[in-house]
Amino acid sequence: MNNIKREKLLILSGALGDGHMQAAKAILEASVLYKQGVKVVDFMQWIHPRMHVVERYCFLQWVKHFPSSYGYMYQKTRTDSTLTFFLKHFLTTSLQRLLKLLNEEQPTLIVSTFPLASAAISLLKEKGMTDLPASTVITDHSDHSYWIHPFTDLYLVGSEGVRAALQRKGVADHKIAVTGIPVRPSYSQTDNKDRLREKLALPLDAFVVLVMGGGCGIIDKSFIEQMQSDSFPPNVQFVIVCGRNVKLLNRLHEALGDRDNVMLTGFLEGIHEWMASADVLITKPGGLTTSEALALQLPMLLLEPQMGQEKDNASYLIQAGVAYLCQIDSLQDQLQRLVQQPSLMEEMRENAGLCRQQDSARHAVLQILNMQSDTQEEKWVCSLQQYA
Repeated sequence: MNNIKREKLLILSGALGDGHMQAAKAILEASVLYKQGVKVVDFMQWIHPRMHVVERYCFLQWVKHFPSSYGYMYQKTRTDSTLTFFLKHFLTTSLQRLLKLLNEEQPTLIVSTFPLASAAISLLKEKGMTDLPASTVITDHSDHSYWIHPFTDLYLVGSEGVRAALQRKGVADHKIAVTGIPVRPSYSQTDNKDRLREKLALPLDAFVVLVMGGGCGIIDKSFIEQMQSDSFPPNVQFVIVCGRNVKLLNRLHEALGDRDNVMLTGFLEGIHEWMASADVLITKPGGLTTSEALALQLPMLLLEPQMGQEKDNASYLIQAGVAYLCQIDSLQDQLQRLVQQPSLMEEMRENAGLCRQQDSARHAVLQILNMQSDTQEEKWVCSLQQYA
């Protein structure tokens, strides 16, 4: 560790999706362990300082109320060049703002956990406005075209399947590293489950079901209706995390606040301890949350995926044998099956152990730091070829 050259990393993220920023924070924490200088910037906030709040609100409303149209656009642009064409024209007006950021921060390496940031950096390099090594952290098990740009030097991906998919799209193998989707180092350093349950005031002998709707707390109305049933196994204890969605938390208190088997909470900083205490996680199939669960070998029931990247994630997790789709209309029977078949739970935990990437954030940082020397070597080889 002492022999690692000190770099200055600029991590460009975005708050449109909570997972992008969580991946950036995971890389930040791991970078500090290697004594690297790091700055995390919300790309959309920097580029559009007066509009980013409106942009985030509109995006969340679109996803919440019109998920099918989002899914249609996602699939329509998966391989087409239309999106790349649109992004270039959309981002051209923002390049001067981005160049100003690079001049102010003077980074030696650029990391993007947000697709628009990856596109903008690639465009800057294409125009000869910077030659800094640039990496992209793909925060879903996806090969969507909005992640892939010609002047990206390194892609950090979550699985071998994504590596193969990128290769099929023409990305050179030496530009891809399978590190796992970066999660915070704390997910590799959890305490004993019984001690954690005592700390969190959870019953030691209960079957703990952790329910998460992402940082924005998106939990479907039909799921809440199912939670009002009295048909759940008697030893099941629910912990429902509403994130920053205060309206949802208040609505759940009205609907479920009198139930002894339901614990309700808002945003939790130490969510890794709650996940390590649980027996099963019910969640949207977001890339970061499910990667955190994989790191802890926590079996999952996935709420019906609405967005395109969620469908990609769900497909990967189900095929890996670490998750099932959560059947809302038969949730009681599904949980009863898991409670009564500990061998099924153990199989899911073993499968998670086979496909998880331990210390994913640290591995990502090492790949990013090595990118500097790899890029310089590549330029030297290209120069030799040019004059051969």
